[in-house]
Amino acid sequence: MRVVIAPDKFAGTLSAVEAAAAIADGWSRRAPGDELVQVPMSDGGPGFVDVLHAALGGELQAVTVDDPYGAPVPAAVLRVGDTAYLECAQAVGLHLTPPAERRPEDGSTRGLGQLLAAAIEGGARRVVVGLGGSATNDAGAGLLAALGATAGSGSLVEGAGGLAEVADVDVSSALAAVEGVELVVASDVDNPLLGITGATKIFGPQKGLPDERLVTVDAWLQRFAEQTDRKLAARKGTGAAGGLGFALQLLGAEQTSGVVLVAEAVGLADLVRGAGLVLTGEGAFDFQSRSGKVPYGVAEVAASATVPCVALAGQVLVGSREMRALGVESAYAIVDLVGEERAFAAPAEALAELAERTARTWSR
Repeated sequence: MRVVIAPDKFAGTLSAVEAAAAIADGWSRRAPGDELVQVPMSDGGPGFVDVLHAALGGELQAVTVDDPYGAPVPAAVLRVGDTAYLECAQAVGLHLTPPAERRPEDGSTRGLGQLLAAAIEGGARRVVVGLGGSATNDAGAGLLAALGATAGSGSLVEGAGGLAEVADVDVSSALAAVEGVELVVASDVDNPLLGITGATKIFGPQKGLPDERLVTVDAWLQRFAEQTDRKLAARKGTGAAGGLGFALQLLGAEQTSGVVLVAEAVGLADLVRGAGLVLTGEGAFDFQSRSGKVPYGVAEVAASATVPCVALAGQVLVGSREMRALGVESAYAIVDLVGEERAFAAPAEALAELAERTARTWSR
């Protein structure tokens, strides 16, 4: 039978491309006669550009930009016609800095602004920015500064801490820099910028912000919003990637689902039609997977074609009822098969073993 393999990255261990290859390797050992179609996926987070490059081709332009703390880091602009695709994680990703060295109050999004400027200078008339996996929480102030925004006091390029005394913010030069360019945000985060469901409260802790600092940092972002567009801060998606969604929407960007955008770009619906099974996966399969994550998006496409969908994951943290609510028939965990130590020590090999075991049940 034809099996479509459409996983996300396994965060910290495997890219989506590597995960798809490992699943195909393991599955083919058990069912060598099956036709395996590898379709690596992304929701806009790390791996977004690689997945689209594999699917769409195009030209990669190498760019050196600032990481969250000002050190040079390599990034890329993917050009397909007059559209450029960028990934915030390449410039300001959480993975760029070891946990002990992360300073979430100081991290700046200046690097993503530099990457956006490079895309526009290269002639792009449409720029799609994948948001996810950021180490920053500065409401996109650094991005705006890289495009020409200024402040009379405080700093736009010193992270959230620079916003504590910010005043007289002028974004007119940043708006002029993107004039005539269609901006699209690829993200499935619907959180607003501020408050109990905002960027700081919901995503700050995973970036290293201690609980006792959340109120203070949120107040700094509120001050910045009041200097730019306080009403916009309540809009869905402005809290994405530490508030990068806010800055990009301030520049006129429209938000779209990252999973849907990638699914359309790779032609997932056509590939699934007529298949016998769809395999998806991610590092941790939990109920948050419903919030615009790849497994849920892939399962929706599979359901529309009445094809069963099975998930392979590092860990499975949902029960059968929740699983089916996500549109997934069954889910299998690497740690249950080989243990946590081996799952991290040899992730591709372990995922291949899990796929081989799964094929015993699901290959016809």
